Amino acid sequence: MNASRRSLLAAASAIGSLGAASAVAASDGTSPESTAQQLAIVSERANDALMRGDFARYLELVSYTPDFTLMSPFGGPPTHGVQLTEERMASFGRFFRNGSLTQEVVQTYASQDMVVLAVIERAAHVEVGGLPAQDWALRVTLVYRRVGTAWQLAHRHADPLVAGISLAQSAALARGATEPRP
Repeated sequence: MNASRRSLLAAASAIGSLGAASAVAASDGTSPESTAQQLAIVSERANDALMRGDFARYLELVSYTPDFTLMSPFGGPPTHGVQLTEERMASFGRFFRNGSLTQEVVQTYASQDMVVLAVIERAAHVEVGGLPAQDWALRVTLVYRRVGTAWQLAHRHADPLVAGISLAQSAALARGATEPRP
């Protein structure tokens, strides 16, 4: 087990039986690094719940800033917090089914008022958007901002390029094409 994973497990035990959202209070006097570790644990728990389709649990663990931005792994224009209506939020919970998630923390950056997590989310055999169950991995950047006495998610950017693609495939995507040029 690498040192990063050990430190995350130590932070998880520090959270104990408290609800994860309340355990990462912005004014609890913990170091920025400890806060980043706690937010990584909360992120993994929340997204694991989401992969099971348990959006209520996800929302217990994660709250958004009013100016939240989402850059979906499917591309297209960014979604802004004001566009996240109650119905749209509820649809997220219906989009994922019967999966689980583990999270690999690649890097954390932390200050008193902001935490950035660079992670790889690995969903195991999840049904996404009505597709048959499959493994699903995303490279994800999460930006948390301290708002009053709580940490809120300000930005999420995800892409499905964990395995990598060729320059030609990348160029095709940048052009809006579905296939590389011959």
